[in-house]
Amino acid sequence: MPVLLPIAVLIVVAVGVGSWLQFTERQAVDAVHTVGPSAADRVDVEAAVQSVDATARELVLRVWVTPRGTLGEAEGSAPVADLTLRTSGATLGDLTFKAHERLETRDVQVALTGGSISDYPFDSYATAIGFQAYLGNKQVPVRLLFSNKDTLFSASVKPAPSRQSAAVALTLSRSGSVLVFAVFMMVVMWALAASVLLGAWYLTTRVEELVWPALAWMAATLFALSAFRNTAPGTPPIGCVLDWFAFLWAETVIALCLITVVITGVRSALRPDDAPQPTHPPPG
Repeated sequence: MPVLLPIAVLIVVAVGVGSWLQFTERQAVDAVHTVGPSAADRVDVEAAVQSVDATARELVLRVWVTPRGTLGEAEGSAPVADLTLRTSGATLGDLTFKAHERLETRDVQVALTGGSISDYPFDSYATAIGFQAYLGNKQVPVRLLFSNKDTLFSASVKPAPSRQSAAVALTLSRSGSVLVFAVFMMVVMWALAASVLLGAWYLTTRVEELVWPALAWMAATLFALSAFRNTAPGTPPIGCVLDWFAFLWAETVIALCLITVVITGVRSALRPDDAPQPTHPPPG
């Protein structure tokens, strides 16, 4: 009981903290930021980030347009005239919709500025997303409903409202779960390297010969770290902070320990036996 009770308390605390973190991230994913006028005759633009590609420095934005009031027909499923959405400079191309035709969702690419993926998992990026609506060559009010659906990134949204257009300044950084997991990976890598270092010190100080189970464990750890590193969320490239803070050094320590144990074991195995041989008395 003196041992089980603290363990049970730690489990309850861990589950409680995990539940709170999961609920916080879920609230952030479900959050919708509204920018722009709420006039009766307006164009609503629902824009949701679907995925962020930090390597290509761009994100995919899914856009759903709904004209309201006298600007739309069939309950906002089609515009009464040709509709054009002019986007911000970071967005790849404007959006056009024909009059009286059913509106469909569009996926557009948005370029990211600032930051570098080599800073993973502490990298962050910035961009601007904005829309201006023109119905029949006449500018009409537009309201933006922005959300982020990429669970690997958290979004910080700063609105920039105006009378006829809607825009947000967006800052993207790794989500809390990704950050916690990446830090956990670095701690595990150093812990495994320290374990192998202690094992190598024990084997070399005892002048043991080749201990094959120990060598198999060290070699397995060396190659298992590479597979473990590749499970990092977001597939960061080689040379990021994760590598220089833990992975590359842990691999170096384990490899050197493995080589040292092999050399020491071989030297011990080849060392001549200097112990005197037992003598037997002559028969008779």
